[in-house]
Amino acid sequence: MGNFLNQIKKRAQADLQTIVLPEGNDIRTIEAARCIADEGIANCVILGNIDKIRGFGINTDGLNIVDHLKSDKLEKYANLFYELRKHKGISLEDAKEQVKDESYFGTLMVKAGDADGLVSGAVHSTPDTLRPALQILKTAPGVSIVSAIFVIDVPNCEYGNNGLFVFGDSGLNKYPNSEELAQIGISSAHTYKDLIEDEPKVAFLSFSTYGSAKGSEVDLVREAVKLAQSQAPEFMMDGELQLDAAIVETVGKSKAPNSPVAGKANVLIFPNLDAGNIGYKLAQRLGKAEAYGPICQGIAMPVNDLSRGCSAQDIVGVVAITAVQSQIRKANL
Repeated sequence: MGNFLNQIKKRAQADLQTIVLPEGNDIRTIEAARCIADEGIANCVILGNIDKIRGFGINTDGLNIVDHLKSDKLEKYANLFYELRKHKGISLEDAKEQVKDESYFGTLMVKAGDADGLVSGAVHSTPDTLRPALQILKTAPGVSIVSAIFVIDVPNCEYGNNGLFVFGDSGLNKYPNSEELAQIGISSAHTYKDLIEDEPKVAFLSFSTYGSAKGSEVDLVREAVKLAQSQAPEFMMDGELQLDAAIVETVGKSKAPNSPVAGKANVLIFPNLDAGNIGYKLAQRLGKAEAYGPICQGIAMPVNDLSRGCSAQDIVGVVAITAVQSQIRKANL
């Protein structure tokens, strides 16, 4: 486990948040909840069938397990969902049926203030995790697009923040336009500052550095940089930059000598999901990096998506991150 996750866990332990785990019928969720409780990382609410969960043979003493289908809050949440969605034509009967879905029930817990965040995705697809969040919680104020980053922790690395980076968008938006890419860069800068507690230096990546190549793809990145700089002048953001110019000091000085970011970048914004997904997996597999995520940014309250191939320890880490996101959100209210 990298130092980043150790620090996140300590921050989570200092002010316990309540995190919903709607996939209690999967053994990984229960293994993770046991670790979270034993380490004092968060107060988890596990949704699922109590008999099935106890049948896993894991000690559930002290775990808060809720069979949402038998919950006395079903009607309350159905009414809340109806009020939120009636302008879309949903009926109260439809709302009552929808909240039987554990993802919707869990997200409504967060909306109602009965929980501080939600972590799902070990069983559910990304759309099944994020659709309820976008319908119920919506985007954060001033944010136009929800995106996903990975925190990358590369061992024995001289680049970035001693090998610590944010890669975005590496999990959600396929081909963002310049306005969307600018918002991804700004959101990623905020996420870096919040989670890593360091000043972000944001590089918008391309196969070109400062006009060394031409094309519509380069123009899109260059326009995104202009928009991001005008919308969030408090952050150091620059581009378009090739990867080596972004993170290697000697290359940065050679290719972009007047850049405030070149050679020092710790937030890497990829031009599309192809590049972002390939980039984080290359760092993970060839660089032996720890990759924490996908971490969602831009939702009004913390909701994070897991990979369906995740381990119980992956869930523990994402719950800790979600708890810290909740702490930061409350501090900024």
